[in-house]
Amino acid sequence: MVRVELRNVSKRFGDVNAAKDVNLSIGDGEFFTLLGPSGCGKTTTMRMIAGLEFPDSGSILFDGVDVTQQPSHRRNTGMVFQNYALWPHMTVEENVAYGLEVRKLARPEITRRVAEALELVHLSGMGGRFPTQLSGGQQQRVALARVLVISPSVLLLDEPLSNLDAKLRVEMREEIKGLQKRLGITTVYVTHDQEEAMTVSDRVAVQSRGEVLQVGTPEGVYDHPSSVFVATFIGKGTLVEGTVRSVGKYAEVEVDGFRLRCIGAPAEVGKRVSIVLRPENFTVTEPQEANSRIDGTVEWVAFVGSYTEIKVRAGERSILAYVPPETPVPVGGAISLYVPCRRTIILQHEDSKP
Repeated sequence: MVRVELRNVSKRFGDVNAAKDVNLSIGDGEFFTLLGPSGCGKTTTMRMIAGLEFPDSGSILFDGVDVTQQPSHRRNTGMVFQNYALWPHMTVEENVAYGLEVRKLARPEITRRVAEALELVHLSGMGGRFPTQLSGGQQQRVALARVLVISPSVLLLDEPLSNLDAKLRVEMREEIKGLQKRLGITTVYVTHDQEEAMTVSDRVAVQSRGEVLQVGTPEGVYDHPSSVFVATFIGKGTLVEGTVRSVGKYAEVEVDGFRLRCIGAPAEVGKRVSIVLRPENFTVTEPQEANSRIDGTVEWVAFVGSYTEIKVRAGERSILAYVPPETPVPVGGAISLYVPCRRTIILQHEDSKP
């Protein structure tokens, strides 16, 4: 297990800031995810940790040792690529053994470690097959075994599930998380999938335009986002803007057509603020705790299984909410939604930032 640190790491490609003053501290045995939209710099950041790219400035440390200019093979990192990068002319066993052969291990040791790696990823007995004879999930396991067999200090996973169908993605992310915990290996995971990041990670770093905007536990980032971008990128929700009308025990924010009570207002009376309303925080019965009430008209309904997803027109806004599946919500009907004050995420309006 290795502790990984990035100190003021920057990387440019022409006019593009792929990484800008990135500071991260990844703990021993931690499952750490770099999350963000395409082009935000997360893969570049991972490649610099791997030693496949070198920063223009800043430093990268493994257990306090500066490895900034060390090539990948000297860092003992193992990376699983998005397209798996398996050799099509090699069998499963030969693909997994490749890294050990490059390291010139004895044949009995290679055979033993390959067998252990294949058993670890539930591919025992498939060593003689070629990649084209495997399903997508099996190919992903081979790519993972090929990395694990060299006993890397840091495991790097770059969008490893993006080529799989939805059901298999859920199964494989559970397997990867379980395997990582059993091995206790420091893991850096790259994805643009918010649900995936929330499910597997100990901590998450949200990136945008080369910058790390927020680092925290999935729960912390979801419930207490630091900016409008983070709030709207992590999970579903409705973003509304309003003006603070009063500040006391609660902040009263006037939005077009209704008012919201919020806790922890970041602005003074008269200031514009942004508010994120998570759909799962709404109820159709008034809760005992302090809350806001939104009256509107149902304009859209979709049954999703464990809940019904609705959109409610309130003033000039369309509010997304989840309600119990047995709730009568005919399109065009009137409805009242309630949201607890403590669940109302209030943020500084982007135009108000200094």
